Amino acid sequence: MMRQAALMTAVVLLCACGGGSSATAQVAVAPATPSSALPAGGRPAGWNLAWSDEFDVDGLPDAAKWDYDTANNKAGWFNHELQYYARGRLENSRVSGGKLIIAARKEALATMADYGGQQYTSARLVTRGKASWTYAFIEVRAKLPCGLGTWPAIWMLGTKGGWPVDGEIDIMEHVGHKPAEILGSIYTGAQNWPKGTPNTTATTVADACGAFHNYQLTWSAERVVVGVDDRNYIQLLNPKDGDYQKWPFSSPQYLLLNLAIGGDLGGVVDDAGLPQQMEVEYVRVYQP
Repeated sequence: MMRQAALMTAVVLLCACGGGSSATAQVAVAPATPSSALPAGGRPAGWNLAWSDEFDVDGLPDAAKWDYDTANNKAGWFNHELQYYARGRLENSRVSGGKLIIAARKEALATMADYGGQQYTSARLVTRGKASWTYAFIEVRAKLPCGLGTWPAIWMLGTKGGWPVDGEIDIMEHVGHKPAEILGSIYTGAQNWPKGTPNTTATTVADACGAFHNYQLTWSAERVVVGVDDRNYIQLLNPKDGDYQKWPFSSPQYLLLNLAIGGDLGGVVDDAGLPQQMEVEYVRVYQP
């Protein structure tokens, strides 16, 4: 999940050479580099559904598809976030009425063995160990909370477990104090916020809190592109130079859905506005 914003400049290197003394010159041309223009949004033609959750069975999220990340509850979460992430607790993650609901609450679960002193609870769902993908069109239809201090995210991490070297793709980040702004980020070992070189772009979704929108990732061997409602707004091209620091996206990534509270980006929390929730209508993964 990102912290700062910057723009990346793509540098395209083309080379050609010719030789020989005959009248017909022989010319070798390097493989074409993809255009830096943003491609059209929406699902690529011919890509088929490979995995989905339509959230049509009430209760806890499907254990065959989702796990919970609770690893840092005791030590405290990154970025000075304030939440305790609960595992398998209906108050924080449940399927109801055809939607996944991730809820943040003002409460302290002091009796939990991994309690770290937090005064808020929420949930962080992951497909890690259940499903991961290399190259995919991923669409998550969601409605976001707008309470001050809320920080929902839909994002991807590399299964190898290193950050940022194994890559991160933020399909959607949002904070309650900027209700009409959505952030997309693509991080690598070369481009990330600790180095002051993040690849992050903001776009406007005026009713992100009041309506469902389709948050989208189009990921191929050529590029990673993030968009919303079939409108792309940030990308990273594969430089095709074999440098893993620049392009870790030829390896699998898994999906995360979470609602953080406070922290460096979430800011001051309005306790009176809690509970708050992110609602997800579906998650669909298409592959070529």
